[in-house]
Amino acid sequence: MEFKDLQLTPTLLQGIEAMGFVNPMPVQEQVIPVLLNESTDLIALAQTGTGKTAAFGLPLLHLIDSTKRQTQALILCPTRELCMQIAGDLRNYAKFMPNIRVVPIYGGASFDVQLGQLAEGPQIIVATPGRMLDMIKRKKARLSEVRWVVLDEADEMLNMGFQDELNGILETTPPEKNTLLFSATLPSEVERLSGKYMDHPKKIVVGTRNAGAANVKHIFYTAHARDRYQVLKRVADYNPNIYAIIFCRTRIDTQEIADKLVGDGYSADALHGDLSQAQRDHVMNKFRTKNIDLLVATDVAARGLDVDDLTHVINYSLPDDADSYIHRSGRTGRAGKSGISISIINLKEKGKIKMLERLTGKEFAQAKIPTGAQVCEKQLFSMVDRLEKVEVKEEDIDSFLPVIYRKLEAMSREELIKRFVSTEFNRFLEYYRDSPELSVEERREDSRSGGDGDSNRNFTKVFISLGRRDGVKTSHLMGLINELTNTRNIKMGRIDIMFNSSFVEVDAHSANQVIEAFADAVYNGRKVTAAISAGREGAGARPEQGSYRAKPSYGEKSKSYGDKSKSYGDKSKSYGERKPYGDRESYSDRKPHSDSPAERPSERKKFPPKKRGQ
Repeated sequence: MEFKDLQLTPTLLQGIEAMGFVNPMPVQEQVIPVLLNESTDLIALAQTGTGKTAAFGLPLLHLIDSTKRQTQALILCPTRELCMQIAGDLRNYAKFMPNIRVVPIYGGASFDVQLGQLAEGPQIIVATPGRMLDMIKRKKARLSEVRWVVLDEADEMLNMGFQDELNGILETTPPEKNTLLFSATLPSEVERLSGKYMDHPKKIVVGTRNAGAANVKHIFYTAHARDRYQVLKRVADYNPNIYAIIFCRTRIDTQEIADKLVGDGYSADALHGDLSQAQRDHVMNKFRTKNIDLLVATDVAARGLDVDDLTHVINYSLPDDADSYIHRSGRTGRAGKSGISISIINLKEKGKIKMLERLTGKEFAQAKIPTGAQVCEKQLFSMVDRLEKVEVKEEDIDSFLPVIYRKLEAMSREELIKRFVSTEFNRFLEYYRDSPELSVEERREDSRSGGDGDSNRNFTKVFISLGRRDGVKTSHLMGLINELTNTRNIKMGRIDIMFNSSFVEVDAHSANQVIEAFADAVYNGRKVTAAISAGREGAGARPEQGSYRAKPSYGEKSKSYGDKSKSYGDKSKSYGERKPYGDRESYSDRKPHSDSPAERPSERKKFPPKKRGQ
C-alpha cells in the first residue's frame, strides 16, 4: 500500500511526497483509514518511533476545515521537545495547505509570543498539559469548537504526574469530540483515563501489547557495582561507531557520568532537568547533528528526543518499571532499523532482568564484557576500515607529496604501516595494557568467601579521616582518590564508611601513592589525613549501608518490579560539597526553572571536548 491509496487530499499527498514518504508504516496503515471514515474514539498501541504522529496527523489535516479560524484539534504530549517535533511534522505535511495554522504551546517559552499565536485562531494546537491548562484558566485558548483531542504518549504524561492537568483540560472540551489515545504501553492508569473520557473506543494494537520493539536486541553485562563506569567505557570503545543514549536514574548521576566521559576524551554531553531550555535545545541539537556520540540522560529529559538512527541504548541503571524500559529501548531500532539495548547490572539485579523478560516477552542475552585485547582489536580494524574508505583529495595534497616522499623513501612498506598504526593506536594500546577482566563470571572464584571480587587479596586497607559526618559516600571517596592521585587506574576493593572515618582497600602497589596524595588534602575546609590501617576499624564502628558489601539489593524484598522504597544510590548530597579539592560548580547554586513536575532546569558548567583516548 502507498499513501496515495489512502484517499488523502492532493495537497496533503503533495506534502507527504515532498518529505520523501511513499509507503505508510503499519500503525499508519491501520489507523488512517479508520479516522478518515469513522467518527469514533480510538486507542492505538504502538512503540515509539513507529510513525504515530503521521497516523493521527494526516487524518486531522485531511478533515479540518481550513476556512475556519477556530481551533478544531488539540494534541497533548508530555514534553516541550515532543510538542515542537509534532508541530514541525504537521507543518511539513501541510506545506502546500497555506490556510492551515499549527501552534505549539509549551512551558519555557514566551507567554506573549504564544498569546499572539493563539489570537490568530490556529486550527491545530499542540501543547504540553501544564502550559495548556494555564492558557485555559487565563481564557486565552478557545476550545468550544474542538472536534478531536489527541493524547500522544499518554502513558508518559501520566507517569510524569499530569493526571490533574489532563482532567482539567478534557473537562473543558466539548463532550461530542472524538478522543484519540496513542501510547506505547497500556498500564492501568491509562485504561482508567480512557474509561472516564472515551466512549466505546476502537482499539488498534501494532505488535504485542506492552512489548518492546521487535527489531531491538536486548543484552546485559554483569559486573561489580564499582566497575560499572569501566564497563560503560569498554562498551563505547568496543563499538567504534556508537551513537547512543545512556540512561541514568538521577540528574546527579547523569551529570557525573557525562563529565567523566568528557574528561576521558569521549564525545558526550548530559541532558537532565538542571538545564535551562536553551541549554537543553543546544545539547539536543548537538546530538541530532551527531556532533556528540553519547548522550547521557534521565528518562524524563530524553522524552521527545526524536532520533531515528541510534545504534545503542545503554541502561547504566535499570529503570523502576518495565514500561520505562520499553520506552528506553524503543529509542533505538526505529524506522525499520535494528538496534541494541544494553543493560549494565550487578549480581543483585539479575532478578530484575528475569522480570523484564517476563513482562516484555523479550529474551535478554547475557554477554561477556569485552576484554582490553578485544577492544584494541576492534578499534584497530575500525581504523583500517576508515583508512580504506578515506576520500583522497589529490588536488589539495599534490604540492606536499614530493617532500613527503623524500622523507619516507628510506622506509619499507611494512615499516610505514607499522609506524602509521602506532601513531594512531599507541594510546589505546597503552590504556588497555594489563587491563583487568570486568565480567563477574571471570572473577567469581575469588569472591566465594563473601567478599566482592579481589577484596582482601593484594589489597591494602587505607584509613581516611572522612566519614558520614562529612556527608561522603563511596562515590565521593573514589572520586577524591582518583583526583588527588591524578589517575583512574588505582584498583579499589571494599569501602567502609563510619561516622568519623572511612577505610578503603586499594591495590597494594598503589597504597603509598594514595597516602602521599593526601598529604595536603582539604575537604570542605577541613584537612584530611590518610594512613595505612592496622586492620581494625575501631570499637563499635559500623560500616555505612552504602558500602559496597553492605548495600541492600534494589527492590530486593519487593514483590513488584517498581518498588521505589530503596533508591539506587543515595544522591541526597550535592557534588557542591566536594568543591575544596576541585573548582566544581555547586549544584545547590543553580536557578530553578520548571516546565514539568519531574524536572527543574538551571544553569550548568560546560566542558570543552577532548579527543578520545587522551
